[in-house]
Amino acid sequence: MEPNLPDVVLWSIPAFVLLTVIEMVSYRLHPDEDAAGYETKDAATSLTMGIGSLGFDLLWKIPILAIYMGVYELTPLRVPVLWWTVLLMLLAQDFFYYWSHRGHHVIRILWACHVVHHSSEKFNLTTALRQPWTSATVWPFYLPLIACGVHPAALAFCQSANLVYQFWVHTERVGKLPRPFEYVLNTPSHHRVHHASQGGYLDRNYGGILIVWDRMFGSFAAEVERPVYGLTKNISTRNPLRVATHEYAAIARDVRAADTWSERAGRVFRGPGWQPVPKAGEGTGEGAGEGVGAGAEISAAASVPTRPTAAATASAPTAAASAAPAPERTP
Repeated sequence: MEPNLPDVVLWSIPAFVLLTVIEMVSYRLHPDEDAAGYETKDAATSLTMGIGSLGFDLLWKIPILAIYMGVYELTPLRVPVLWWTVLLMLLAQDFFYYWSHRGHHVIRILWACHVVHHSSEKFNLTTALRQPWTSATVWPFYLPLIACGVHPAALAFCQSANLVYQFWVHTERVGKLPRPFEYVLNTPSHHRVHHASQGGYLDRNYGGILIVWDRMFGSFAAEVERPVYGLTKNISTRNPLRVATHEYAAIARDVRAADTWSERAGRVFRGPGWQPVPKAGEGTGEGAGEGVGAGAEISAAASVPTRPTAAATASAPTAAASAAPAPERTP
């Protein structure tokens, strides 16, 4: 029997609109010259990407739901939908979200999907709506939950709740919260770090609702210096189609230019800035910046290695001097 759970995203739309208007008005009444703030065309692009993602997600959900239902029917396990099991499912979904999010930063073909969300040089509530159109890469991370007997509809509810929670953390108008909240929850301060492009901020703070996963698995960084948002080399376009596909195009160019099949595989499945082992007398060695990052052109002053791939430079978060140790390697 399919669980009867509310559509939390639909019910939250009025709150999304109201909070965005309040944030816009707050910048009018109390401008902050140091904050990224709003820019009309950028906000319009974010809104367009969000609306487009709704349509594309409906298409991706058809085959994904078929796979989930197939696995659910095959497993003998069943998790009942009760108030306390829903809390446990939310906790488990947030755990797998962490690994999905981390994977989408450290594997280039997955980063090609997620880079859309990092492509704005602004950071405000409309940035939360800048969602990819190719989210079909997310579903494998949640198969363990389905195999454990979580109904696909219950998983969808948990994913929606996680998404709704993350809306409010995309703002510069909220400073640091009291320490207990900052220690446990993903907050605007933590998420500003995640969207920042400085070397020590790259590929940090992947948590959705909870930040404890980052603390446990070594990917946490506190907000120290003011973040600079965007990519290591920004894409300089507001064309929604290009925003949605630019990294896939970059991967295709790199694959065409590769000399060997191992290099082609590396261009697709290694880190966004991965480089093959150079021949004698040529440039940098293997894995210059491979591992955790979405960064590509990092300044000489940065503590994170340079990632010089031609295609990768078109699509990954920026760099300056690091404010924290370089992220650890891919799990």
